[in-house]
Amino acid sequence: MSQPQPIDVPETLDQNPAAGEQPRDVRGKSQGQLVRQRFFGNRGAVVSLAVLLFIVVLSVSSLGIGAIPGWWKWSPDATGTVLDGGRPTLSLLPPGLGEHPFGQDNLGRDLFAMAMQGTQYSLVVMIVVGLVAGLVGTVVGGLSGYFRGWTEAVLMRLTDVIIIIPLVILAALLGRLAITWVRAHGLPTFATVVALGLLVGLASWPPLARLVRGEFLTLREREFVDAARLAGASSGRIIFKHILPNTVGVITVNITLLMSSAILLETALSYLGLGIQAPDWSLGRLISENQTAFATRPWLFWWPGVFIVAIALTINFIGDGLRDAFDPRQRKFNPKRAREVGSGADEHGRGAVHATAASSSSAGGHSHDGAHGAADGDAGTAPVDGRSGQ
Repeated sequence: MSQPQPIDVPETLDQNPAAGEQPRDVRGKSQGQLVRQRFFGNRGAVVSLAVLLFIVVLSVSSLGIGAIPGWWKWSPDATGTVLDGGRPTLSLLPPGLGEHPFGQDNLGRDLFAMAMQGTQYSLVVMIVVGLVAGLVGTVVGGLSGYFRGWTEAVLMRLTDVIIIIPLVILAALLGRLAITWVRAHGLPTFATVVALGLLVGLASWPPLARLVRGEFLTLREREFVDAARLAGASSGRIIFKHILPNTVGVITVNITLLMSSAILLETALSYLGLGIQAPDWSLGRLISENQTAFATRPWLFWWPGVFIVAIALTINFIGDGLRDAFDPRQRKFNPKRAREVGSGADEHGRGAVHATAASSSSAGGHSHDGAHGAADGDAGTAPVDGRSGQ
C-alpha cells in the first residue's frame, strides 16, 4: 500500500500558532486601487496623460495665469519686426527655441504666445463643459432613471427636445449670447471664456443623461438595492450610497468624451467667428485668421492644428484607459496575449497529464508488487509436511 504524500504548507501561513507567531494579515485590494492599477498599466493612457499634463504646464507657465507672470518674453498682442519671413526658429539639432519658435504672422506677432493663449482658453472651455455637462447629465439621468413616472416623462421629453437641435447651432446661439452679455457688463476675457464653456455645457448634457438613465434603470432592480430598500434606507441614501458609486465608471468615461468634443466644438465656433473674439486668441481663431496663408506660410496653420489634435487625442486615449480600468471586460482583444495564455495553459495541462500518468503508473506498480507479495506470503505459509494433503 502506497504511503500518503505530505501536504506542502505555504510559508506565509503560520504552521505553529502555539509558538506565539501571529499569522500574516492578508488584505484584498479596494476598487480604487484596482482601477488605478489597471489605468497605470495601460501604456497608451499613461503616455496620453503625460502629454496632456505637459501641454497644460507649458501653456500656463509660458504666459502665466492671473497676476502670476510667465517665462515667455512675448505677449500675444505684441508686434515686432518680421524676421526671416516669419519662419519658425525652433531647432531640434541643436535643441533650442530661438526668438520665435513657432514663427510670426504678417504683423510680427509671436505665434507661440498666441498658441499658448489659445490653448489656455480652449482648456478652460473644455474643463467647464465637462463639469457642467457631467453634473446636469448625471442629475437628469439619475432622477429620471430612479423615480420613473412623471419625473422620467418630463425630463426625458426635455432631453429629446434638446438632442434633436443640432449641437453646433445651439452652441453658436448660446455662445453669442454669452459673449454679448459679458461685454455688456464689462467683464474680463476670462469671464467670456467661462460663460462660453458654461452655455456650451448646458447644450451638451443630453447624451450623458440618457446613458446614466439606462444605468439607473438597471441598478434599481438589483438585489442589493432591494435589500437596502427593505432595510428602510431612504431614496437619497440608496442613490448616493448604492447606485451612484456603481455608475462612476460610465459617467467618468463619457465626461472625457464630452470634453474631447467640447474642444472641437469650441474650435469650430471660433473658426466661424462665433467663439472667442479679438483681441484674444483661441486655437480655432488662429486657424481661421491664417487659413489664407496655408500655401505660403503653412506654419501659421500647423501649430494650432497640432495642439487641437494632440489635446483631443490624449483626452480620447485617457477615456479609453478609464473605460478599461473601470470595466476590464471591455478591453480590446489582444491576439498575442491570448496566444501566450493559451500556450501556458497547454503546458500546464500537459504537465498535469504527465503527473497524473506518473502517479497512476506508480500506484499500479505498488498494487502489482503487493499482489506478488501476497501470493508469495500465501505460498510460504502453505504446509509442506504432506499431512495436510491427506
